[in-house]
Amino acid sequence: MAGTVDRMSLDEEGRSLLREYERLDDLQRSGLVIIQNPAGFRFSMDAVLLSEFATVRRRDRVVDLGTGTGVIPLLVWARRQPVEIVGIEILEEMADMASRSVRINDLSDKIRIVHGDLRDALDVFGAGSFDVALSNPPYIRVDQGTLSPEDHLSVAKHEVSCTLHDVVNVAAGLVKPRGRVAMVHRSSRLADLLSAMRAANLEPKRLRLVQARAGAPPMMVLVEAIKDVKAGLEVMPTLMLYGEDGEYSEETKEIYFG
Repeated sequence: MAGTVDRMSLDEEGRSLLREYERLDDLQRSGLVIIQNPAGFRFSMDAVLLSEFATVRRRDRVVDLGTGTGVIPLLVWARRQPVEIVGIEILEEMADMASRSVRINDLSDKIRIVHGDLRDALDVFGAGSFDVALSNPPYIRVDQGTLSPEDHLSVAKHEVSCTLHDVVNVAAGLVKPRGRVAMVHRSSRLADLLSAMRAANLEPKRLRLVQARAGAPPMMVLVEAIKDVKAGLEVMPTLMLYGEDGEYSEETKEIYFG
């Protein structure tokens, strides 16, 4: 998505926030940057698409469940400037990296990173404490695929520390009545996602499939639900990431670069 920023272009305080093995990437939005470990988990297109898809307003309090590197809070802030964004991350190393990204962008008064288990979030924040909950959760059930020997990759990709139902149920509890929950997932888990949402009194209201290109099967799905409302689902036009020429489509360029 973005090029690497020369660490020598930072002031002394900015350089002090970077570990020797880390790099700084330009998010191409409002001058924001993000710290990443080239040898570890890095954010992907899924997070970028979710940050654009979700309905977030300036007056909202937003929570990101399983924030990872903190990219979703940063991108949502760049697009929407809500009152507050809280990112919850179970891995201490990732939470620390996300916190330093917030500091390097001078957004500590707007974005807060919390190191903790998202399954405890209701006890920490209380029911109905947010207007919007977002999540790019682990996609793979633990009984499928091969777990990575690297703990942070296993937690990011597999339902090791939380399941899809955990994420949906916590999100439903954290948002107010008529609050919004937006998630991105593999299209193969769409039935699981929709059924989990309805079981938690979250009514799916907007759905968008994502394809690499025309003729290819969908690879991702974006869903936004609203708590405690009547049924009525809008199926949006499918997003094509690439055109016939193999380059990003015009809509993808708009999402990435504005």
